[in-house]
Amino acid sequence: MEDASVGWIAAIIIGGLAGWIASNFMKSNTGIFANIILGIIGAAIASFLFGFLGVSFGGWLGYLIAGFIGACILIWLGRAVRR
Repeated sequence: MEDASVGWIAAIIIGGLAGWIASNFMKSNTGIFANIILGIIGAAIASFLFGFLGVSFGGWLGYLIAGFIGACILIWLGRAVRR
């Protein structure tokens, strides 16, 4: 997410919001710290995966969308590994 022009503090806030939305959407009980981590790492993973498809996200809204999608993927993977 180097190209997204989102600062570190904004990345933490937006990542936390994206992780919180994803945890509510996926009905996962995670804390605020886990939500932030899910959102930030999820945004990095989603932007990497969408890079292969030629789709790029920019700005805070793109970071939020990428974080949400990536966090949902991470929650799904976590559930798949636990089974």
